[in-house]
Amino acid sequence: MQAIAATLCTPDGTASLHSTRMKHPHISLSTALLLTLAPMLWAGNAVVGRLIAPSVSPMTLNLMRWCLAFAVLLPLAAPVLRPGSKLWPSWRRFMGLSLLSIGGYNALLYLALKTSTPINVTLVGSITPVWMLLIGRVFFGNRISRRQWLGAALSISGVMLVLSRGQLEVLLQVRLVAGDLYILLASAAWAYYSWMLAHPTTEPAEIRRDWSAFLLAQVALGLVWSGLFAGGEWALGLGHFTPSWSMVAALLFIAVGPAVLAYRAWGAGVSRAGPSVAGFFANLTPLFTAVLSGLFLGELPHLYHALAFMLIVGGIVVSSRR
Repeated sequence: MQAIAATLCTPDGTASLHSTRMKHPHISLSTALLLTLAPMLWAGNAVVGRLIAPSVSPMTLNLMRWCLAFAVLLPLAAPVLRPGSKLWPSWRRFMGLSLLSIGGYNALLYLALKTSTPINVTLVGSITPVWMLLIGRVFFGNRISRRQWLGAALSISGVMLVLSRGQLEVLLQVRLVAGDLYILLASAAWAYYSWMLAHPTTEPAEIRRDWSAFLLAQVALGLVWSGLFAGGEWALGLGHFTPSWSMVAALLFIAVGPAVLAYRAWGAGVSRAGPSVAGFFANLTPLFTAVLSGLFLGELPHLYHALAFMLIVGGIVVSSRR
């Protein structure tokens, strides 16, 4: 299997356009900084989402975040939304992409943070490469090697360790926090989204080459899904929002940092180092999350978090090697 687990996509609802594999990647200091900045911002997204969870419902938070990101991106790529743009002949595909990423993955992420910790969410989310193997096999006819099965087993073991909180009796009783299940579902949606991007597509080349246009196209159509989900949340009486200056600061951060800056940094880093190398940097997210959670939430990591991280990364390394 080609190194899809670390290719076109970031774990935060956007996609890198630089999917070309590089035969001899060179990691300069600036490239390493770019590929480190993105996981740091994704970790900040999980921690900030946890901090403001009591003040805003998850679907409403997701909608507000992408409304702000839309406002940031619009001056950069407004022509892509004009009536004569080449986006509209491919609008069905972009609706599917935005449902799985902006409308689905991110909403489920914030929903997961209502009951689960940022450390657990990012660690369980690290199972995404395993989902990629399975979805690639079932829906896209991709063969899975023995080495990849071994890597999948290691990653699943790490996830089960997180879900059990390091206690065998908890695992035997199958008592899962709702947030853990939400992030598993989100990871599956993200994996299918990744395969859609890796599969031959009909998107206009000029849109795919322009990172801001490609992202704005997804965000614009993703607002339709986000709006529907937020509307349903309020219709069911589950929506709430408590305005404050800290809420404004949090919204600005998650809209500009993880949604736009991380995307740009990741795309530039992948274009220089190649997707297979960049994928290892993506797994820095749980480590940054653990540090930030300890600093801002008082949720210190446990020994089983470290063991789970080693299992998950070990599985990804084994499965991605030729």
